Amino acid sequence: MQVRFYEKEQINKLLVVNKPIFISSNSYLNRIKRKFKNKKAGFSGTLDPFAKGCLIVAFGQYAKLFKYISKTPKTYKAVIWLGIQSESFDIEQIIDISLVDNVDEKKIIHELNSLNGRIEYTPPKFSAKKVDGKRAYELARNGEEVELSKTTMNVYNTKFISYRHPFITFEVTVSEGTYVRSFAQILLEKLNRVGTLSYLERLNEGKFFFENEKELDPLDYIDLPINKYFGTQEWLVQGKKIGIDYVEKKENGKYLIITENYFSIIEIIDGEIKYLVNRVPKYEK
Repeated sequence: MQVRFYEKEQINKLLVVNKPIFISSNSYLNRIKRKFKNKKAGFSGTLDPFAKGCLIVAFGQYAKLFKYISKTPKTYKAVIWLGIQSESFDIEQIIDISLVDNVDEKKIIHELNSLNGRIEYTPPKFSAKKVDGKRAYELARNGEEVELSKTTMNVYNTKFISYRHPFITFEVTVSEGTYVRSFAQILLEKLNRVGTLSYLERLNEGKFFFENEKELDPLDYIDLPINKYFGTQEWLVQGKKIGIDYVEKKENGKYLIITENYFSIIEIIDGEIKYLVNRVPKYEK
């Protein structure tokens, strides 16, 4: 009886929302919660307040799936404003505005194309990276010194869109965790110019695109092999331990097991099965 009540009250949704500019991802999530009248929700892939675009939101049981859904690579549309200096590498912390000479468009295209591949960089101090347990942006806003370790980004593709002085518009496809603000600064160094991002829009995260908040089937986005399951659905509902003989594939690894109404994510370690995520209701199309 308790399970039936849970199923009736629980809202399970996976969708992509279009976060507007000048609002934090958390604040916009609260709007989405109110819109769908449900408090249990989460999002994946924080967008800076000044950025807009694709934000993956999940309600209910689906919020447990973020670490298992494929969200890369990510594509962004960005605009660099030449002559602007900013501590945050965007338009939120501008410290100087000056006129700069035009840049040869062919050089922009050449240098942009040269940035494909693996790049080492330092994340911006106005970022969510943690330093001694605190967010870097919190320290930076308090005027404290912030030293961040270098990390790497994978740049899968770059696309020049336009140059209308002093604005350079481009698209870039990158690995998860990449700061496009830092990518823009690397490009500016190659162009021997100062500048900052004046616009940033995330177009997609892997196969996730904004489509008017259309509901999505999480099974279309979980990149795990399916393991045929020979037990009953009730075992998953009750969270009963599954013996290794009740699945077809017995090799170590993470798998999906799917029944008529539910699916679970399991892990096999040396013949033992444990639930990673259990009793998730299937999406009803």
